[in-house]
Amino acid sequence: MKLLFTDIKELLQVRETAVEKLSGEEMKELPTIKNAWLLIEDDKISDFGKMEDLPEIKADETINAQGKIVLPSWCDSHTHIVYAGNREQEFVDRINGLSYEEIANRGGGILNSAKTLQETSEEEVYRQSAQRLEEVMSLGTGAVEIKSGYGLTKEGELKMLRVIKKLKENYPIPIKSTFLGAHALPKEYKGNTAAYIDKVINEILPEVAKEKLAEYIDIFCEQGYFTVEDTHRLLSAAKAYGMKPKIHVNQFHAIGGIQAGVEHEALSVDHLEVMRPEDIESLKNTATMPVALPTCSLYLSIPYTPAREILEAGLPLALATDFNPGSTPSGNMNLVVSLACIKMKMTPEEAINAATINGAYAMDLSETHGSITKGKKANIILTKEIPSYAFLPYAFGTNSIDYVFINGKKVK
Repeated sequence: MKLLFTDIKELLQVRETAVEKLSGEEMKELPTIKNAWLLIEDDKISDFGKMEDLPEIKADETINAQGKIVLPSWCDSHTHIVYAGNREQEFVDRINGLSYEEIANRGGGILNSAKTLQETSEEEVYRQSAQRLEEVMSLGTGAVEIKSGYGLTKEGELKMLRVIKKLKENYPIPIKSTFLGAHALPKEYKGNTAAYIDKVINEILPEVAKEKLAEYIDIFCEQGYFTVEDTHRLLSAAKAYGMKPKIHVNQFHAIGGIQAGVEHEALSVDHLEVMRPEDIESLKNTATMPVALPTCSLYLSIPYTPAREILEAGLPLALATDFNPGSTPSGNMNLVVSLACIKMKMTPEEAINAATINGAYAMDLSETHGSITKGKKANIILTKEIPSYAFLPYAFGTNSIDYVFINGKKVK
């Protein structure tokens, strides 16, 4: 099957040779071709160029993209899409003055979602999660990471991870699975964090590894949740099973989680709303990707990740949604890109790079996704007729997407 796009107003993120990630000044550059064509063969990008150089191609289907922009689909490297129910009552509680931490302390937050998850059948969790996955695909996401973490029991965590596995089997986009058993402390372990970490390491982790349910390990390294010492213990244990760290750090407090992540060669450190100079310094000359989650900052009214400080230090930065029922009930990467520009002072070029190439890196997908490169998967966004790519973050409440293609096929 050959699919040809012609008269593309602008083809974005064109890389003749694939790059792993972009850092610092590199993120200001977004290579494009104006008045372009793009050829997709089966599920891969086959060729592209300027319209004036278009050779004779016998395509099965041709799409005239006049006035429209084509770019790689978004790569969302941090989500909690698999969950049951919602937490809209906590949304109202926050409006009435309670903080996220106050809600958590009275049994809300993650523990609320864990209770609902435990009471919901695996089939129903799958049905709800599949709906959310289809929604984010329609919004332009072409690769996604999904975490567990709302089980907090062996049965609950395995249920979530099996749902993620089933989503992988039934949907065409790459889905990366992360085991986040250390997301919060169950009520029965209150005051005994070490015992719960023991359970995660000795009872749940071996079963996750045995069933091959997760590529990555995660922990909420945060004051009131899990310590740096807990983080070292869990990441060391997971390494024996070949699970790379992708960890929650520096959301509310800086307690040394970034340094722990770097020590364990974490693929990414995520959140980073609170950053000290030493945290930025510790990320220099490492393979660890900093990941910002601006819709979480919007929803919780907490600080935004200091993108300018991170980029001016020469570091890379990725953007992701944090889609979850409590602090970010949205998987809209378009809004993420807009907020990165509006609130984090990233340029459109930096934000698009962060949401494509660098997002792919944060899921070990640099070789196959995140850019318009020959041989990469044909996961692309075709916009509506828009004046420029800066219009994408500028018109933050507008759906500028015409169609999304995954593996060269239009998403319904």
